[in-house]
Amino acid sequence: MTTERAVKDVIVPTIASDGAGVRLRRSIATPQLDHLDPFFLFDQFGSENPDEYLAGFPMHPHRGIETVTYMLDGSVTHRDSLGNEGTIHTGDVQWMTAGSGILHEEMPHPGPRRLDGFQIWVNLPRKLKMTTPRYQDVLSAQIPEVVSRSGARVRVVAGNVDGIEGAVREIFAGPSYLDVALPAGATFEQPIPRGHTALLYVYAGQVEVSGKAVPSPRLAILSDGDLARARAPAGDARFLVLSAQPLEEPAVRYGPFVMNTEDEIRQALWDLRQGTFVKTRPAPTGP
Repeated sequence: MTTERAVKDVIVPTIASDGAGVRLRRSIATPQLDHLDPFFLFDQFGSENPDEYLAGFPMHPHRGIETVTYMLDGSVTHRDSLGNEGTIHTGDVQWMTAGSGILHEEMPHPGPRRLDGFQIWVNLPRKLKMTTPRYQDVLSAQIPEVVSRSGARVRVVAGNVDGIEGAVREIFAGPSYLDVALPAGATFEQPIPRGHTALLYVYAGQVEVSGKAVPSPRLAILSDGDLARARAPAGDARFLVLSAQPLEEPAVRYGPFVMNTEDEIRQALWDLRQGTFVKTRPAPTGP
């Protein structure tokens, strides 16, 4: 028997400032909600005012996680200690495995309209905490879009919708990441394996999940079950659906690090002070 997932809780995002002063809405990594295994951060950044984002996120460290940045509008340039550099634009995705340690910066560009997007942190399992860092840009044109019979348009960033695989396929936790545009009166359904953590973030309009209204901007934490179902009762809606299997391992967060023990956090801080944090560096070039 198929069980529809209900809404366990609705989180109102916290207005926060991060990096060098980027204004954002934070739903995970707050006093209200520290994490939902394996998700350790969920941010929506967006503004028409360049003063609220241009300072960006100057060079900073990460260890023990993967980050996924998805752009709705505007552009951000990434540079890192591996020698990678790339700019993501509207509809593009940036995916980075911090692993054993990476230093990177994410610097937004002004206009022409606004900066708008999301970043999530996905925890790495204990056996892969110190894996080799890596980075990849996924262009908007590479992200498949599925149109359901109800008229829902689903961008499959990661995961599977109606047999269509998402563009990002090598995140170690194997999450599903869907961007859904739902016309007024339409319904969206997506199977989600039992036991997986499942979230629905409404960023435009309003949806109804198992009879409960979820307006924007809100993060709905879904109960266990086999199926997520959302309806747009009174107007067009846009939302993200995130799901993944929990790691069910000890986890300790300290700033940009998520490790399994406090000793591992202390080691990360020691490595940073000693200049030994970055284990993998760009290959030499030239003769």
